[in-house]
Amino acid sequence: MPLRRLSPCLAVLLVVAAACAPSGPAEPAVELTTIDGLGSLNFPNSGAAEAQEPFLRGVLLMHSFEYDPAATAFREAQEIDPDFALAYWGEALTYNHPVWDQRDMEAGQTALGRYAPTAEERLAKVPSDRERMYMQAAETLYGDGEKSDQDRAYAQIMERLSAAYPDDHEARAFHALALLGTSGGERDFTIYMQAAATAGPVFEANPDHPGAAHYLIHSFDDPVHAPLGLPAARLYSEIAPGASHAQHMTTHIFVAMGMWDDVVSGNIRARDTQDGQRAENGNDGNFCGHYSSWLQYGHLMLGEADEAEVLMDLCYQGMAADPSGGGRSYFATMRARQILDTEDWDLAERWHINFQDEDLGTVTPFTNAFAALQKGAAAPARAFLASVVDPDEDRVQIYVDQIAGLLAIHDGDIEAGVARLQAAAAREDSMPFAFGPPSIVKPTFELLGEALLGLDRFGDAHEAFRTAVARTPGRTLSVRGLENSAASGG
Repeated sequence: MPLRRLSPCLAVLLVVAAACAPSGPAEPAVELTTIDGLGSLNFPNSGAAEAQEPFLRGVLLMHSFEYDPAATAFREAQEIDPDFALAYWGEALTYNHPVWDQRDMEAGQTALGRYAPTAEERLAKVPSDRERMYMQAAETLYGDGEKSDQDRAYAQIMERLSAAYPDDHEARAFHALALLGTSGGERDFTIYMQAAATAGPVFEANPDHPGAAHYLIHSFDDPVHAPLGLPAARLYSEIAPGASHAQHMTTHIFVAMGMWDDVVSGNIRARDTQDGQRAENGNDGNFCGHYSSWLQYGHLMLGEADEAEVLMDLCYQGMAADPSGGGRSYFATMRARQILDTEDWDLAERWHINFQDEDLGTVTPFTNAFAALQKGAAAPARAFLASVVDPDEDRVQIYVDQIAGLLAIHDGDIEAGVARLQAAAAREDSMPFAFGPPSIVKPTFELLGEALLGLDRFGDAHEAFRTAVARTPGRTLSVRGLENSAASGG
C-alpha cells in the first residue's frame, strides 16, 4: 500500500505527540511487511523464516481486535517453530482485551505454559533481551494480583521497552494500547491523550499500521476530540479491509461527529465482512450484533426508518428462533431506538419475545412505559416505577427519573416533573462520555428540552437542546428540537 500524506489537522496533533512522547534517536527507514487486507508492520524477531507469515498475520489481526483468528495464526506459527517465543507471547495477548477490560486468565496462562512450564523457565529460554521484555510483559498480565495493578505494571514494562528500543513500532503501539487499558474501561482524557501521543509517531512513520490508526481512534472517541481522529478513521478502513472490526471502528469517529452516511456505509462493510467470515464457518449472519445495532442507529439518524425496521425485523426473527442465544441486549436497545427515535409509539406493540424470564435490565419496560405515556396511558409508567425498588446504578436511576418526571408532568405537577428530569440530566452529565449511540436510549437533555418546549419555556428548552447536541452531535431529534426552540423564541 502506498504511504499517504497526512492532513494538517493530524500534523498539528503529531507535533504535540512528539513533545509528549519519550524522546529517542531519529528512526531509520525500515522495510515494511504488508499482509493483504490487514495492513503493514516491521517486527524483527528470532522466529523461523517459515513462521513469519502466520506470526505477523496474528500481530496485525490482534491490532484490529480480531482476537480469535489472531490466536489461530499464532498457534500456526508455534507449530512451525515450537521454540518461537513471541508466538506464545502473541497468543497469550489475544486473551487480554484492554479496551474492553476483559481477560481470560486461564487461556493466557495455558498459552504461555506451552512454551515452558514456569515463568522463570520461559524467560530464561527467550533468545534476546528485547523479546524477553515482551515475554516479561505477558507474564505480568497473567501473574498474581489484581487486574488493575497488572494492567498498570504491564503498561510500565511496555513504556520501558519502547524507550529501550525506540525504533520498535510494535512496542510503541502496544504501549499505546496498554495505556488505554489502564483506564479500567472508563474514559479518562489524560490517559487517552497519552495514548494518542504514543501511537501518533507510529502512524506518522507508517500510515498503514492498523494498530496506530486503531488506537488513535480509541483515544479520540468522544465528541470533543473526534475531529482529531478523523484522518485515522478515513484511513483505517483502507488499511485493514479484511478485518470487520476495522471497518466498524472507523464509525466511532463518525458517530461522534454526526456523519451518518459514513456510519451506515462503515457498518455495512463491517457486517458484510463479518457475515462472510461466519458463512465460511457454516454460521448464519449476526443480525442482533454490534455492527447491526450501529447500522440501525445510522439509518434512524438519516430518517431511514424503513431500512432500520428491516434490521429490527431480522434481529427479531433471529431472537424468536433462538431466545436463549446471544444478542439479547442488542435486541432490547435496537427495539428501544426504533420506537423512541421514530416516535412511532404503536411500535411498542411489536417484537415481543419470551426470554424465559432472563433479566434484560430496564430498557424494555422503560421503553414500553415511555411509549404508553406518549399516548396518554399512565398505568405502564406507574407499574415500571413500582417494579424498580432500589436502582443500583446510574443508568437505571436515570430511566426511573425520566419516567417519574414525565409522569409528574402528566399528572399536572409540572415543577416536580421538570425537577426530576433536570436531576436525571445532571446525573447523565456526570457520567463518562459514552462512545457510539447514546448509552441512555433517550438522552435526558433531549427529553428535558422536549418537555420544556411543550411547556412553552422556550429559552430553557433551547439551552437543554444545546447541551444535547453538544453531547450527541448531529442527533436528529436533538437538532430538530434546537431548531424548533430557536424558532419559538429560545
